[in-house]
Amino acid sequence: MNKKILYLTVAALMIFPAIALAEETEEQKIKTLDEVVVTATRTETTVGKVGGSSVTVITAEDIEAKKYSTVKEILRGTLSIDLGSEGGPGSKTAVWMRGADTKNTLILLDGMMLNDSADPNRGADLANITVDNIERIEIVRGPLSALYGSNATAGVINIITKKGSGKPSYNAGVEGGSYDSWKVYGGTSGSVDRFSYSLSAALIDTEGFSAANADNDRIPQGDNTSEKDGWENATLSGRFGFDITSKFDINAVFRFVDSEVYFDGWDFNGYAFDDPSISGAKEQHTDNEQLFGKISLHSMMYSGFFESDFYVQGTKQDRQTYANDGSKSADYLGKNMEFGWQGALHFTNDSVSFGASYFEEEMEQNTLYSSIDDKTADTKSIWLQNQLFVGESLDFVAGVRVDNHENFGSKATYRIAPAYTVNKTQTLLKASYGTGFRAPSLIQLYDGYYGNPNLEAEESSGWDVGFVQPLDNQKVSFGVTYFESTYKNRIDYDPNDFYKFNQLPGNTDISGVEVFTKWQATNDLDFGLNYSYTSSEDPNGDPLVRRPTHKGSLNVRYHFLQKGLVNLDIIWVGDRDSIKYAYDLNGNQITTLDSYTLVNVSARYDLTDMIQIYGRLANLFDEEYEESWSYATPGLSGYLGLKFSL
Repeated sequence: MNKKILYLTVAALMIFPAIALAEETEEQKIKTLDEVVVTATRTETTVGKVGGSSVTVITAEDIEAKKYSTVKEILRGTLSIDLGSEGGPGSKTAVWMRGADTKNTLILLDGMMLNDSADPNRGADLANITVDNIERIEIVRGPLSALYGSNATAGVINIITKKGSGKPSYNAGVEGGSYDSWKVYGGTSGSVDRFSYSLSAALIDTEGFSAANADNDRIPQGDNTSEKDGWENATLSGRFGFDITSKFDINAVFRFVDSEVYFDGWDFNGYAFDDPSISGAKEQHTDNEQLFGKISLHSMMYSGFFESDFYVQGTKQDRQTYANDGSKSADYLGKNMEFGWQGALHFTNDSVSFGASYFEEEMEQNTLYSSIDDKTADTKSIWLQNQLFVGESLDFVAGVRVDNHENFGSKATYRIAPAYTVNKTQTLLKASYGTGFRAPSLIQLYDGYYGNPNLEAEESSGWDVGFVQPLDNQKVSFGVTYFESTYKNRIDYDPNDFYKFNQLPGNTDISGVEVFTKWQATNDLDFGLNYSYTSSEDPNGDPLVRRPTHKGSLNVRYHFLQKGLVNLDIIWVGDRDSIKYAYDLNGNQITTLDSYTLVNVSARYDLTDMIQIYGRLANLFDEEYEESWSYATPGLSGYLGLKFSL
């Protein structure tokens, strides 16, 4: 109880100066930024010119204000994105967009695929992707297979690293806090003549807490369920550019992650569980090495009329798991390589882009029950897109793509996304429709126990329609979007066939509503409110598991004394259906995961031009909740840091 009082006192001290020292001005000058994005069209386009796409941009300012350490924490309050972790820091984290399976969301790092070819669902795990060296995160909701191919049937999240410019700058920092957590980090960026660079390094070390939820008296509590499941993460990230001429440049980007996380196993009844017969510290853990790299040659010709971009990019993700006695229990190696070219013709009121690529994925797996040696699959793709601008009111984006998969032949997908602005009221009316396909993962096809070589590709379609309404000279804006999507031949574990991968007969249907409101009350005070309603139904008429029907978030940000900032996040997640094989220790089935509310607050203050002090309180009211049945989540916790800049 004393710790709770201490944390609440610190929170009050962080917030009170912002309220008490607020300075009101008679005339507010509100700045509206038309962000430049690339993900919605694969070309540099302002947010206002992406047609009917539903786009969210998380800026470097947003990331800096929240003071979180990982991308998954940043995404948690984002519209129509849900996350589920199986334990504490560093534990596997699934991402669901608009209620679709995690395998239907493509996650990119500067265009490189983070989805793991050695993951059963070819999903992406965000547990080890930190916020270091990130410029912005672009989120596009809705089918994007016409631009990005397989895995983009629900949408795309693109994490974009910083590009160095201007006078060289340097930063370093240290923070520490709950669960014996420490982080040290540093970086530099800038440009010298024709060379630009951005480089950062960070090390995170935390003892964490037991993944087996000690507050859940409906699961076994053995000798080892109170042990701490620690996490270490070392990340090195860089981006470099060289202007060979004013119209021709070469760019390179990389990120290397080396991490280790200890964890609890799971029982066949679906709960986090340690063998109580094993006493003392256990050695069950996972080691991850992730390497992402890309080189591109970019040129502009004929006074900017023709744009060309050649690129080579690849990823390697090596995941090794160890049993309680320290012996290796499994090794998963996923790799992919892509060679591609993209061109564009820029007319006065029209932009035509096109491209071709060769993509190969590869995986190896060695477990106690299955061994898969060097399985590969390649996809050859061509695509075409047109962005038409009619006056200041109508934007029309349309695209088509043909993917030729080594095992599943040619698949054509397409997308249209019109938008119209009513000049008198500045109301933006938008819509989109797209089709998609997703090839089965290599594990889904070839795993010796769960695999099924007879699987077919999933097919999908989706549409949305909505509006965005600005008011009071852009100080206020709000919008509503309704969406529907249908997945045919959806691949999932089949409980009637020993949980092997099978094609579910019939369609899986998802629909929902997204609502947002933004209000810039003063130059220093901003509010943002999101709400999403998602309804899903599998071929049996059951809702998809672990995805809430209702979810909402509130963000409040306040600048004070020109040197300080306070950020408040309130995230509410409604009830969710649990996985079907979750039972308590008495054999009772667990059908529902309870709703919960998280309150996080952070603050920073610039002591000098070079020194910043900051703090963060997570789960301010010590909410007890589970994202996955039986797996613990962080309680009330606090962190304090110093950052030095030059």
